[in-house]
Amino acid sequence: MREIVHIQAGQCGNQIGAKFWEVISDEHSIDANGSFYGNDDSQLERIDVFYNHANSGKYVPRAVLVDLEPGTMDSVRASQFGQMFKPDSFIFGQSGAGNNWAKGHYTDGAELMESVLDVVRRETEACDCLQGFQITHSLGGGTGSGMGTLLSAKLREDYPDRIICTYSIVPSPKVSDTVVEPYNATLSVQQLIEHTDANYCIDNEALYDICFRTLKLTTPTYSDLNHLVSATMSGLTTCLRFPGQLNADLRKLAVNMVPFPRIHFFMPGFAPLTARGSQPYQTTAVPELVHQIFDAKNMMAACDPRHGKYLTVAAVFRGRMSVKEIDEQMLNIQNKNSSYFVEWIPSNCKTAVCDIPPRGLDMAATFIGNTTAIQELFKRISEQFTAMFRRKAFLHWYTAEGMEEVEFVDAESNINDLVSEYQAYQEGVADEIGDYDEAENDEYEDDIEGGEKI
Repeated sequence: MREIVHIQAGQCGNQIGAKFWEVISDEHSIDANGSFYGNDDSQLERIDVFYNHANSGKYVPRAVLVDLEPGTMDSVRASQFGQMFKPDSFIFGQSGAGNNWAKGHYTDGAELMESVLDVVRRETEACDCLQGFQITHSLGGGTGSGMGTLLSAKLREDYPDRIICTYSIVPSPKVSDTVVEPYNATLSVQQLIEHTDANYCIDNEALYDICFRTLKLTTPTYSDLNHLVSATMSGLTTCLRFPGQLNADLRKLAVNMVPFPRIHFFMPGFAPLTARGSQPYQTTAVPELVHQIFDAKNMMAACDPRHGKYLTVAAVFRGRMSVKEIDEQMLNIQNKNSSYFVEWIPSNCKTAVCDIPPRGLDMAATFIGNTTAIQELFKRISEQFTAMFRRKAFLHWYTAEGMEEVEFVDAESNINDLVSEYQAYQEGVADEIGDYDEAENDEYEDDIEGGEKI
């Protein structure tokens, strides 16, 4: 089996993670006690990807739950599915990180890190063939951003050849929960550039917009937002968990989606999204799904893909459908909108098809776009960061935990470099893309010609 170890850090990460386990337990017909109640063998065929089979016959999530304060853990334990998780998998401190990245990364988080890695090690050693790790966290707070990125750095050290992907809730323009978000996010992004293979950037504003505009919910709760995130997460791992016609896994997605090592920040989407009342009036067919996943209103990060170009795209379709029709529709949308796809990656759409649809739907699609428009997100964070850092506002909280000012300067220049890289790829400036050496190329051509003469 190709197992995945799931790690959730901080309040936000634990709430998203808890919802994710609800969604996939429902898909695999596993109840709140971890018992299987379904009658379809395909649901158990690859259950090992996310669950361990305990001696008692229960299915136990392969999850590690981390936080620096006990509150979130208590609410997860008290929730409907709280009894599923192994008691040893809850690791928490007492003081909390207080929205301070340095606390999560250097002081309190670092103290707790050894016990977290022990639990992770125990989970990985029980695996038959570990595929990789998925981490859910937010970049605005203290634990998810500071400790979440420290965790990704440690995992990269210990498991250099495994895929590490993160579902990161990034600060959004209109929804700000903490004042020091720009500091925490900038310091986190620098770590994520170095230590992870794939980052799915999701933000609350885009999720609120989907709830208002598309789902017609007047007062969306965090539970509604988390449901959207978990639908996407379940879609991305669906080919590993169920039989299908065309497989994709974490590694295939990473290889197809990341053209350059630093360019691994993706924008996810999901279809079909329809308001509850209008479901009976909707037709769900492949053309409709393809149209909806490329719609700017469907993106889960507050960036407009029409302001940039797609470097690569992946779409995971679920349900019984014609692969030929999917290929035609994907090709059709690329030809119609060719100006929004970079021309130097010829066929830049990857598709995967799984036979089992999500609960309650006939077919669905999950979208991942690697678009240069995501630079808007980093620009926004960088501008807010600079505005505060110029005055050294709030800096004493970080330096008191042992951080140096130079770390902030490095993080700022790293995020600005990332923005200019995206801009260069968008404009297709050959000099800035890769280290293309003309002389080396001529030499290579001479070798080939020489070889032909021989």
